[in-house]
Amino acid sequence: MVTDPGDRVVESYVETDNSVETRKAVSDGLLGVHNVTSNRFWQFAALFGIMFIFGIVGFVMRLSSGFDDKAAWGYYVAVFAFLMTTSSAAPMVAIAPRIANSHWRRPISRAAEIWTLAGCLNLILYIPLIWLLPSLENGRRSLWFYGQQTAQDMDSCWVFCWGGGVPAYSPHIWATLAIIGLILLGFALLWLSILPDLAVLRDHGEGWKKKWGRKLALGWRGTSAQWNWQHHRMGVVGAFYFMMLVFVHFFISVEFLMVHVPGWIDSLYPITHAHNALQAGVATVMLTMFFLRQFGGYKEYIGLDQFWGLGKLLLALSLLWFWFWFSSFNVFWYGKKPSEQAVLELLVKGPYLYLFITIFILVFILPWFTMIWNPVRRSVWGPPILAASVLLGTLLDRIRLYVASWDVAGKNMVSQLEMEMHEVPTKIPSPEYADIFIMVGFIGGSILTFMLATRLIPVVNLWEQKEMLLYKAEVQFHRTKVMVMGKPR
Repeated sequence: MVTDPGDRVVESYVETDNSVETRKAVSDGLLGVHNVTSNRFWQFAALFGIMFIFGIVGFVMRLSSGFDDKAAWGYYVAVFAFLMTTSSAAPMVAIAPRIANSHWRRPISRAAEIWTLAGCLNLILYIPLIWLLPSLENGRRSLWFYGQQTAQDMDSCWVFCWGGGVPAYSPHIWATLAIIGLILLGFALLWLSILPDLAVLRDHGEGWKKKWGRKLALGWRGTSAQWNWQHHRMGVVGAFYFMMLVFVHFFISVEFLMVHVPGWIDSLYPITHAHNALQAGVATVMLTMFFLRQFGGYKEYIGLDQFWGLGKLLLALSLLWFWFWFSSFNVFWYGKKPSEQAVLELLVKGPYLYLFITIFILVFILPWFTMIWNPVRRSVWGPPILAASVLLGTLLDRIRLYVASWDVAGKNMVSQLEMEMHEVPTKIPSPEYADIFIMVGFIGGSILTFMLATRLIPVVNLWEQKEMLLYKAEVQFHRTKVMVMGKPR
């Protein structure tokens, strides 16, 4: 213990062991957990695989009966938007804290990044979405353009203009390019993150994993230049990923939702849609973290600090969700325009009233009024339960919004200038078995994609765990020793 000139007592630091042997032990321990595949893993994989098969069956059933029912389309688009909301936003849990140099995210950053692989399934869902998209009245696909397209328009159509009747300036093209760009950026981010770990698999792995590491690790040797290159590239790709994520959610919320509801003009809602994606992404990673800790063998690496950090994020995002919703509601409520009142009657006050109340409780009331208590946030079970609440509320919210919008799509459009609903539906369209199968199946397929990816890629970052040893130190605080993190001295 030392004393500074002001007679202030300063506790001395005790550096932890960060030797080569210790770091190698951490690496070997994580590889040991990674190489073990339990029977429980395959049981869960089989369950989600069966769910995915149900989704394929439901899609085939829909193809046989036709996709002309616009109300039924709402369920199909809802599951697509939900998967884009959860899996595509999950990597932000790794990107944002890494930019902020938050050490608590290290054990969970890789799990968040692996969710980018589920973006492939989103693209697979999006392709038939564009191919089979039913047109609205007068042959148009959206409110972005009107009327039948001429032969000249058809000749100028890009390769992405599937389905016919879509001009070259269609937002469908830009949405397709944005989704492809988001997936490619996610793949680049994941590859940059796993590059040092692939080198470990190349040097110390066995069997096919050793070959896997040798092919993708390239010439990684861990030099200072390579580490600087990796950190710089991860920061740049992460920033572009965030911008593309907002861009994609803008197109999804506008092109497949807002444009179908006559009179719905809200500049705030695309941002609300993107923000809800961040909220659901945090909830997705939190549930993933819980299952990895309880059933994956990573209890030693995933502790209360991770639940504490994600819990604070979920708490803040839940409050921000309410702020966005209340801001939009005030504009509609106090404006008293007939078209805007009709939108409120459809989405909030009408047949979807009880569904909206349920969503409000699940997405805001429960997370906010529960996670304000430190004992809840600093627990293993509290944050995951609330994360499940947020995910369920987000799924119901996507069903509420997209089913309602597609139920009124193309109706009561008198002219380009008169955009107003003259008749609000009195009941919610009932989903058919095919719609339920599609929703259940593709959610299961997304989870299955993540699980299989964890067999190829270490789900807990090896190099970040070893790097963390350089930042650790113990300090005596009153009667106990606490672990502190900081820059190496």
